Amino acid sequence: MTGTILITGATDGIGLDAAKKLASRGHALILHGRNSDKLSAAAEAIRSLNPEATITLQLADLSDFAAIDAMAHRLKTLGTPLAAIINNAGVFKTAAPRTPSGLDARFMVNTIAPFLLATALTGQLAPGARIVNVASAAQAPVDLDALSSAPRLGDMEAYSQSKLALIMWSNALAAETPEAGPAWISVNPGSLLATKMVKEGFGVPGNDVATGGAILAKAAVDDAFAAASGRYFDNDAKRFAPPHPDALDKEKCAAVLAAIKTMIAERA
Repeated sequence: MTGTILITGATDGIGLDAAKKLASRGHALILHGRNSDKLSAAAEAIRSLNPEATITLQLADLSDFAAIDAMAHRLKTLGTPLAAIINNAGVFKTAAPRTPSGLDARFMVNTIAPFLLATALTGQLAPGARIVNVASAAQAPVDLDALSSAPRLGDMEAYSQSKLALIMWSNALAAETPEAGPAWISVNPGSLLATKMVKEGFGVPGNDVATGGAILAKAAVDDAFAAASGRYFDNDAKRFAPPHPDALDKEKCAAVLAAIKTMIAERA
């Protein structure tokens, strides 16, 4: 069965690769990016492989609360049921570590924006829908103060904490979501893949992005992930595996979720 899948950060790297794979299987796509030219190029690349592909484009800066809200509103207005959301957009190194609202950009894009989008679009999710949160092998204990304040962490520290926080709120929501769904799934797509983030952050060419694109596509639609809510898939190990121990601590996961909700409420 095919459906419509939203992919953030879909203009290059593993997001675009996953989009190509899902389009080849007949799924309709909603592609997000922050550059209109790159979004158009991504759509053309997909249609060159599948001229019949159904593609909708969404432009938004995920470091900006207003832009996220506007994108969610547009998607709700479209009224298209979503079979899956792949929260792929991410930041490691950035020339602008402070967002327009004064937050750490790594936490905002990697942790908070996926939460805002997924929870805002809950009413648009089709039965059995999945939210696939793109995590990382880099995971570090979360400083809740850093999560809700201006940048004060180094790139790797902020990135590692933001990715663990993503897994933690995903697990917290999975724990309180009825069996009927949606499913909240965290995936490490693979370490040091040949993405723009890896090239700029580590100065290495990286490994084949198709490795990451393939696992994101599988997590979104394959039967192997049908009962994976609250689980973490480590694509380096090619299996479901334990994430950082903090992500298995229900109280710590609940604390991260509560901190995110409080921060959002204070800025409403």
